[in-house]
Amino acid sequence: MFIAILGRQQALGATELERLYGGDRTRWFSDRAMLIESDAFDFNRLGGSLKAGRIILQTNGNWQMISRTVVDRYAKQWYGIPHKITLGISAYGFRISSRDVQKTGLLLKKQLQQCSVSLRLIPNTEPALNTAASHHNKLGLSPHKIELLIVRNTSGRVIIAESIGAQNISALAARDQVRPRTDAFVGMLPPKLARMMVNFTGLPEEFDSSAAESTSRLCILDPFCGTGTVLQEALLNGYSVVGTDLSQKMIDYTTENLAWLRQKFRTTGEVIALQQADATTFQWKPPRAINAVVCETYLGQPFSAPPRLEKLHEVAGNCNHIITTFLRNIHSQLGDAAPLVLAVPAWRDHSGHFTHLPLIKHLADFGYQRIPLHHIHPEQLLYYRENQVVAREILILTKSPSTKSMRY
Repeated sequence: MFIAILGRQQALGATELERLYGGDRTRWFSDRAMLIESDAFDFNRLGGSLKAGRIILQTNGNWQMISRTVVDRYAKQWYGIPHKITLGISAYGFRISSRDVQKTGLLLKKQLQQCSVSLRLIPNTEPALNTAASHHNKLGLSPHKIELLIVRNTSGRVIIAESIGAQNISALAARDQVRPRTDAFVGMLPPKLARMMVNFTGLPEEFDSSAAESTSRLCILDPFCGTGTVLQEALLNGYSVVGTDLSQKMIDYTTENLAWLRQKFRTTGEVIALQQADATTFQWKPPRAINAVVCETYLGQPFSAPPRLEKLHEVAGNCNHIITTFLRNIHSQLGDAAPLVLAVPAWRDHSGHFTHLPLIKHLADFGYQRIPLHHIHPEQLLYYRENQVVAREILILTKSPSTKSMRY
């Protein structure tokens, strides 16, 4: 069993785990950690978890008790080991200081010194090491570079896990800022959110491993591809991709970015097609080869402060029209089981209240329904930063069983 430490917006990270591994094999342990029961758990595939570890021990107790358990266990386990050990300790859910965590590491280091075992302790500035410290020290990536994840929930239950890695923030930063083409005007979809959205589809990485390579990859369509962020994350996760955009400039940017991606990263998917097209009218061919749709739709104009009500209604109405027209257009082109994962705009006012697109209340009218989730209410699927007016609301949809109620 594994435990994952979720990122800043836990609802998105929890949904990603549920969609990949199932609601019956994932469950909350604390407000920022989830348990995963899977022999095929792949931390490197995730975008919404900061760290993950293989569970070693489940127990109860305060920090003093847990500290003694850790020191006793690992002093015995590492007794006489010939290699130098690099160790980080991260504590979550305890009311302790970084000095308390550091003291545990120093006690263990002292005991190991008595049997001539060398231990390098990563210093704590907080009870839990930040992701950068874990990543740059390569903790969890080899048998001698270890991070202990010690998580306590509100009932006093404690899990001790050995890390299997931290989020690769260097690679994410490169795919966000180092790639050759970006465009702030059309939006800067963070790669980690794009990766989560790809995983929200729930598609397996492989479709039919016994088939020919050209048919064994599942295909993801981004009909608003912009600079290609969704497509790059889909390619990295092994999918083939189709991208279209209203702007030829964006298609050129995407082409350049995906060529750069193939030079810098290992990709196994195929770029099937990139072309200029209007998502509200275009007919993708062959349409049934599309296994999922993942896209950031039109978000409207950016705002540095909440707009006046009249302006908000104007912008929201324009976005609503474009997105509903797209949903109507693509409906008949999708297979019945094909999921759609859309980032649509929601606008936050000074009080923190969100204004949502009208279409969200009328999805059934267009022949769609939300895919049910076990751990999260759909209204929680919002991605935004502090002081950001335009948020991204994530819709995870599929076609309704019956389309008789559709209005055209």
